[in-house]
Amino acid sequence: MKRVLFVSNGHGEEAIAACIAGEVRELAAVDCDHLALVGDFAHDRSMQEVGPRRRMPSGGLIAMGNLRNILRDAAAGLVGLTLAQRRFLRSARGRYGAAAAIGDTYALLMTLQARAATVYVGTAKSVYVAPYGRGEERVLRRAAAIFVRDVATARRLRERGVAAEAPGNAIVDLYARQTHDERVDAAAGLFAPLLALFPGSRQSAYENGAFLCRVLRETARSYPGLGGIMSIAPSIDEARFVPLLVADGWHVVETGDAAVPLSLRDGERELIRAMRVPVGAMIARAVMVLGQAGTANEAAAAGGVPVIAFERTHDRKTSWYRMRQTGLLGEAVVVGSGDPERAAGEVRALLEDPQRRARMGEIGRARMGPAGGARAIAQRIVELCGAAG
Repeated sequence: MKRVLFVSNGHGEEAIAACIAGEVRELAAVDCDHLALVGDFAHDRSMQEVGPRRRMPSGGLIAMGNLRNILRDAAAGLVGLTLAQRRFLRSARGRYGAAAAIGDTYALLMTLQARAATVYVGTAKSVYVAPYGRGEERVLRRAAAIFVRDVATARRLRERGVAAEAPGNAIVDLYARQTHDERVDAAAGLFAPLLALFPGSRQSAYENGAFLCRVLRETARSYPGLGGIMSIAPSIDEARFVPLLVADGWHVVETGDAAVPLSLRDGERELIRAMRVPVGAMIARAVMVLGQAGTANEAAAAGGVPVIAFERTHDRKTSWYRMRQTGLLGEAVVVGSGDPERAAGEVRALLEDPQRRARMGEIGRARMGPAGGARAIAQRIVELCGAAG
C-alpha cells in the first residue's frame, strides 16, 4: 500500500494535517504517517505517529528572535530533538510516495530531507501580514506543489516565479464538518447570549483560560442569561485549570464527564462549561469568541463569528502573535485590554453593536476564503504518490 508522510510544526498545523489526511484516505488506499516537529500528542487516529517528538516549553513559538523562548527550548533539548528528527527523515528516504509539509518553510526544509515528492501547505505567511521573502521563495521552489492560504499571496508568489496555488483555505475545511454537537446545543439552550472561550493549546492556555473566565464573569454582571463554553484542547489537562479558577473565586464542579469535565459557578449561577468537543460546533452556536488561540480564532473568523483577543503582556512574542493575527484577519478580530474590567467593557460594547458584529463576520469570511482546500491538496498528494485511480 502507498504511504504518505505528513510533517507539521504546531498544534493547529497538526489538525490541518489530520484534515487533509482524512481526505486522502477517502480518495485512495493510502496509509498516512505523521511526524510532529512540535508537541508530543496525537491529534487524530487517521494518521500514525512516527519519529522523535517532544513537547517544548515555548509550544513552538520562537519566531521574531524570541531569545527567552529559544533558550528555554534549547535547555529542554531542542537541538538534539531537531537533529534526531532530521536523521529520521533522512532514514525514511524511499519509504514514502509523497510527503506534505504543513506550516512554515522550516517544516518544508525538514520534510525535503525525506526526498519524496513534497507538497507544501503554508499556514502562516500571507501578503496581509508577512509575505514570503526571497530566501523562503527559494525553498518553496523545491516543492512539487505549493498551496498557500489566500489568493493574494498565491498571486504575488506566481509573479515572482513560484507556482503557488490557493484553491481554498484548509482551516475552513478543518471545522466545516464539526458544526453540530448535542452538548454544545445543550449549553446554547442554557445561555443567551452564548460566548465561546478559546484559551489556546500551549502552556499559556492555563493562565489565558483563567483570564478569559474572569472577563466573562465581569461581562455577565450586565446580562442575566449570558454564559460561555470554554474549549479544552487535546494537549491541555483540565485539572490544571482548577486551582487557578478556585483562587479566582470560582466554584468549580468536576463532573466526571470527559466531554464536559468542568462547570464553573459564580455563587449559584452557572456561567461556564469547559468542553472537549469539536471547536466547529462551538463556533456555530456562539455569538462571539473570546480567544487567545491561533487556528481556532481563525476558524471563528471563517465562520463569521467576531473575535476579541486580548493583549495581556508586553512580551514581544505575544505582541508579534497578535499583530500577525490582526494582519491576517483585519477587522474580523479586535484586540482588547489585558485588564479584566476594561476587557469586559469592550465585550459589552461589541455585544450591544450587532451591526459591527455583522461587519466583522463578513470581513472574517472574506479574509479566510472558501472551503475546499483540503480536498484539492489531498488530490494532488494522491496524484504525486501514484495512488490515483
